Amino acid sequence: MVSGSGTNLQSVLDAVARGELPVQVAAVGADQECRGLERAREAGIETFVLAPRDFPDRPAWNRALEEKLASYAPDLLLFAGFMRIVDAQLVARFERRIVNTHPALLPSFPGAHGVRDALAHGVKITGVTVHLVDSGVDTGPILAQAAVPVLEGDTEQSLHERIKEQERPLLVRTLRELAARA
Repeated sequence: MVSGSGTNLQSVLDAVARGELPVQVAAVGADQECRGLERAREAGIETFVLAPRDFPDRPAWNRALEEKLASYAPDLLLFAGFMRIVDAQLVARFERRIVNTHPALLPSFPGAHGVRDALAHGVKITGVTVHLVDSGVDTGPILAQAAVPVLEGDTEQSLHERIKEQERPLLVRTLRELAARA
């Protein structure tokens, strides 16, 4: 699942194409049209969009998303920059099978603004976390982390770019380890 530019997705697709990640990407879904879907289409992968605005309420959207995801019978789901919170029922159906990344060293700075929050708190080290999704917000079991120093003069954008440089290989490495256990 993606919501934006799809750079994490692209790192996964590239690793699969190089034979470095022994997985099959069944489909890529999104909550809106976005560059991430274009990347999937360019790689010949099936895509779908389930926009919350197309449903009468959030529970209806969650049920539609849950059923769409289940239709692929996935071993793992990857939320690669997916900026929607899903409900506890969806999480329970795919318990311990939803992988997410977060641009901070959880449990510090959960939520949608991890980079901004880290800067506001004046930390000297932040980073990226790959974790399993549970029914909380960025509270699931941590699978892997990488530290990123906060440099003098960093902006939210400059720090986030350096975090992404660590995020992509960490995500691929973590997915490879999960695939090896399956």
